[in-house]
Amino acid sequence: MSDNKLVTSRRELLAFGSYGLTGAALSSLVAGPVLGGSHPTHFSPKAKRVIHVCLMGGMSHLDSFDYKPGLAKLHGKELQYEERPATFFNKIGLIRKNDWSFQQRGESGLWVSDLFPHLASVADELTVIKSMVADSANHTPATFQQNTGFQLNGFPVMGSWISYGLGAETEDLPAYVVLPDSRGYPAGGTINWSNGFLPSVHQGVAFNSKGTPIPDLFPPEGVSPSTDKASRKLLAQLNQDDLLRNGAEDALLARIRSHELAARMQLTVPEVAELVGETEATKEMYGLNRKETADFAKNCLLSRRLLEKGVRFVQVISGGSFGSPRINWDGHEDMVRNHNREAIRVDQPVAALIQDLKQRGMLKDTLVLFTTEFGRTPYTQAGDGVLGTGRDHNMYGFSVVMAGAGLKPGFSYGETDEVGWKAVQDQVPWHDFHATLLHLLGMDHERLTFYHNGIQRRLTNVHGNVISGVLA
Repeated sequence: MSDNKLVTSRRELLAFGSYGLTGAALSSLVAGPVLGGSHPTHFSPKAKRVIHVCLMGGMSHLDSFDYKPGLAKLHGKELQYEERPATFFNKIGLIRKNDWSFQQRGESGLWVSDLFPHLASVADELTVIKSMVADSANHTPATFQQNTGFQLNGFPVMGSWISYGLGAETEDLPAYVVLPDSRGYPAGGTINWSNGFLPSVHQGVAFNSKGTPIPDLFPPEGVSPSTDKASRKLLAQLNQDDLLRNGAEDALLARIRSHELAARMQLTVPEVAELVGETEATKEMYGLNRKETADFAKNCLLSRRLLEKGVRFVQVISGGSFGSPRINWDGHEDMVRNHNREAIRVDQPVAALIQDLKQRGMLKDTLVLFTTEFGRTPYTQAGDGVLGTGRDHNMYGFSVVMAGAGLKPGFSYGETDEVGWKAVQDQVPWHDFHATLLHLLGMDHERLTFYHNGIQRRLTNVHGNVISGVLA
């Protein structure tokens, strides 16, 4: 083709891209804006990006952010309610006081327990919602609801909706990245970062916690650069021929884009994942030098670096499967042992992340979420009349924590009853939480929709109200 020759056919137009990267322009030519590029928001956003620290298993609000002096007074007594609580294992023991002392922290006086001494040091940056409610006390459907708004699988998670709504800020990394716990995937595995019925490009990309961050990112040893280039050229031609014959099909377009993205990630991922340029002081602040915190510290520091490179949504998971032993926040038998083990892994790294974002000027347009699928009961899981050491699942009232753009810092919202069993003031269901998240990102939850099976689907289903009380 001469320099001044016009492209006159669709085949020539598609072939005009670079074969070396499978035609970087191919996806945009065929599929338009759905495959990337920043999208206009419904109104001016407060936040541009999100880090979601997801605590799998059910963190106890009673031992962390929801101080209930009444528990100490009622320790060892029966719960005085006419209604018998619905519990997961139906073993209702006696009331147990909080196992960690609470103090008012910072200038705001926010109550935070000694379970999280490092997070307590950044209390003035935190927004605590103490009146969350869920629709299930079963881990898997409750986790689905936390991430998708629905108790059944098959629906897009928050990160996928945000990728769909806002598009990508970079062509060199995915819009939505997942950093799993180094001890294993959570229950449900990859379903926890599924794109559901949204285009495949919006699925979360999970990085390995150990070894190479992305499996099979680089060609196998022994494959020469010329062979690799020839393979890409052939693949590009096959993809283009298929598109011309069969039209734009979601799975193929997503696969094409994944190959394009993989080629660019060969340069970007090693630099980001190897923490190039980070000072020893920064690594020490996150806890990379401590055995107990090193794994999670790396993921928290990596999440900040990914945001700096243009990733929209990073999900950092704390907790793996529910086998034996449990490697998550599910403190049925021994709360002290379970929560001490899990908290020491995340406390310093998450506090450092908030501090680091603030000192870099990023917290003003970044949202940090610190959530769990439900809380724990104020009574022990030990059977009638027994004072045990563990707590059962509690979907009737629990706490989540937020920080960053557009929120009231050093602020708590909502209340549970005197023993922390039920939310009694300003109840917040997950639909309201999701509506507020989208609002802070400049999106109207009623207008962010996707047509699927005859329905204009949305993250908040047919529910949801923005929690104006937490907005700055």
